[in-house]
Amino acid sequence: MRQTFDESTDPSFGPKHVPLIRAAMKAQGLDGFLVPHEDEHQNEYLPAANDRLGWATGFTGSAGAAVIFPDKAAIFVDGRYTLQVRDQVDGSMFEIRDLVEGGVTAYLETAAAKGQVIGYDPRLHSPDALERLRAAATRAGATLKAVGSNPLDEAWGAARPAQPTAAVVPHPLEYAGEESAAKRARIGEALAAKDAEATVLTAPSSIAWLFNVRGGDVIRSPLPLGQAIVNKDGTARLFLDPAKVSADLRAWLGNEVRLETPDDLPQALAELKGKRVLVDPAQSSAWYFDTLARAGAEVLRSEDPCALPRACKNPVEIDGAREAHARDGVAVTRFLQWLATDAQTRTVDEVEVVTRLEGFRQETGALKDLSFDTIAGAASNGAIVHYRPTTRLNKQTQRGSLLLVDSGAQYLDGTTDITRTVAIGEPSHEMRERFTLVLKGHLALAAIRFPAGTTGSALDALARAPLWSCGLDYDHGTGHGVGSYLGVHEGPQRISKLPNFVALKPGMIVSNEPGYYKEGAYGIRIENLQFVTEPAPIAGGEREMLGFETLTLAPIDRRLIAVDMLTPQERAQMDAYHARVLATIGPRLQDADVRAWLEGACAPL
Repeated sequence: MRQTFDESTDPSFGPKHVPLIRAAMKAQGLDGFLVPHEDEHQNEYLPAANDRLGWATGFTGSAGAAVIFPDKAAIFVDGRYTLQVRDQVDGSMFEIRDLVEGGVTAYLETAAAKGQVIGYDPRLHSPDALERLRAAATRAGATLKAVGSNPLDEAWGAARPAQPTAAVVPHPLEYAGEESAAKRARIGEALAAKDAEATVLTAPSSIAWLFNVRGGDVIRSPLPLGQAIVNKDGTARLFLDPAKVSADLRAWLGNEVRLETPDDLPQALAELKGKRVLVDPAQSSAWYFDTLARAGAEVLRSEDPCALPRACKNPVEIDGAREAHARDGVAVTRFLQWLATDAQTRTVDEVEVVTRLEGFRQETGALKDLSFDTIAGAASNGAIVHYRPTTRLNKQTQRGSLLLVDSGAQYLDGTTDITRTVAIGEPSHEMRERFTLVLKGHLALAAIRFPAGTTGSALDALARAPLWSCGLDYDHGTGHGVGSYLGVHEGPQRISKLPNFVALKPGMIVSNEPGYYKEGAYGIRIENLQFVTEPAPIAGGEREMLGFETLTLAPIDRRLIAVDMLTPQERAQMDAYHARVLATIGPRLQDADVRAWLEGACAPL
C-alpha cells in the first residue's frame, strides 16, 4: 500500500530499451511501432506488467503515447505532463510532442515514409483511434499492420513482471447499495432497448460495479482485470484468472453468473455468431471488434451500458462518500496542522510530506489504499501538474514558497481526492493574488445552480473566468468523475474545456480543481469533490435546478487568501464552508492541539 519513491521507470531505462524494441521490430519486418499508454483494458493506472510506455521511455505519467522508428522516435503528452516529460525522458532519444495538438496522427503524416510498415498491437488500441491512425499512415504512403506478438513485449522478455492475480472479493451491499442481480437486470433492459442481445464488458470498473466485486490488479484502484459477456436476460459469463477465484466468490456471484477463464474468451466470442452485440469503442480494443466480426456477430458500437448508472451514485453510495470524506478529513486536517506547526519551524522534504500524510490516513484504521500516488510539489515542483516525488527529484520546502499536495484514499465506503496548497513561511503578494483568483473560480463552480441537461463543458468557464480576466489559465481539466471505492478518475462526465456531451445527473461525483502554475516557481491548486444534487426549486424561479454538495472537508489556507479580492458573497461562502468543516471534523479530532488549530484555521475571514 505504501507509496514508494523508487525510480523503476527512470529516464535511463528508455535509452537502454529502445534498441531492444527496434531489434524485435526488425525481426518482424516492421519499420515502426505504436506504443500507447493504455493496456488491454484501456486502464489509466496500470499494473507493472502492462506499463509498456514507461518501460520504453521512462515516462511515468498516466496519459501519453510513443512512436518508434528505426532512426527516430517521439513521445506525446498533454499539458499536465509538459514539465515532467522533459525531466524523465531522454530528449536525444525521443522528440517530445503534444498529445492533443495534432498528436500521433499528425506525426505519422510527416514522419512515416512511403512504403513503411508500422506495427500495432490490436489489443491496446481502440478501433476509433486506429481508424484515425490508419488514415494518417495512408496519407503518408505507409501502412499499419496488426501484430500477433507485441515486439515490445518480446524485447521486455523475462524481465517483464508477471500479470497480477489478486483475489476478487465481494463488495457488500452495505457499500454497494444495490444487488448485482438488480444491476444486471437494468443493463439487460438497456440492451433490449437498443435491440442488442448481449454486451461485451472489458472495463475493470464496469465489471467491479456490475458484479459487486473488488480486486487488486490495478495500482491504487480496487479493480479486477477480466472480461464479461452480459445477456439481455441478465445472465452473464465472467472471465477471470482461476487464481483470483475463491469458493466464497462463486457463492457471491450466484447461479446466473458463469465463471470462466480468459482462455475461454475467444470461444465465447465466437459463440455470439449471428447476435447483435454491443461493444464500447472507447473502452474495448480493436481486437474485440475484429474477433466478433470474424465470428459473424453484428457489432453495435455504443457506450458501455454500465458507465452512466455507475456514475450516478445511489443513496447508500452517497452516504458512504460523506462518511469516507469525513474520515479522510480528519487525517488531512491532522496533516495540515502538522504542516502549519512543525513543518513551518524546520525544513522538510517532499518524501516526508507524503509519508506523514499517508501515516495519518493509516491511523484511521480504514484505509485500503491510496487512490493515486500522492503529489507533493515543493516550490518549483508544484508547477509540475502531475509530479510525483522520487528520491532523485525530492525537493525541500523553502521559506516564502508554496507546497502543493494532491492526494486521495480508497476506503470501502468511498474514494477521496483532495488538493491543498499551503504557504511555507510568508507568501508573496503575487502568490496570494493568484491563489485568490483560483479560489474565486473554485467557489463559483461550487455554488452554481444549473438546469437538467447541462454538461460539465458548459460549466468549465466558471472556474477559469477570474484567471482569464487577468490573462491567466491552466492546462488541465477542471473536474473529473470519481468512483465509489473504484477508480479516482471515472467517466463519462467531466468538467473541461474539451467538449463533453454527457449531462450532469444527480448522484454524479465530480472534482472541482482549478489551478495556476508558474513554471520554475510554484503551483496552486484547490480541489474538493462534490456531487450533483437532486433538482430543487429556486424562490421566484420557473424551473427546478440541480446543484452541487461539497463532500471534501478540510480547511483552505487562509494566509493565502487576499480577502479584499473576494465579494461579500464569496466571503460568506468561504466562511460557511469552514464552519461546516469545523462542525464536522472538530468533534472527531482526539488531539486538543489539533482541534484548537482547526478552530483558528476555520475562523471567519
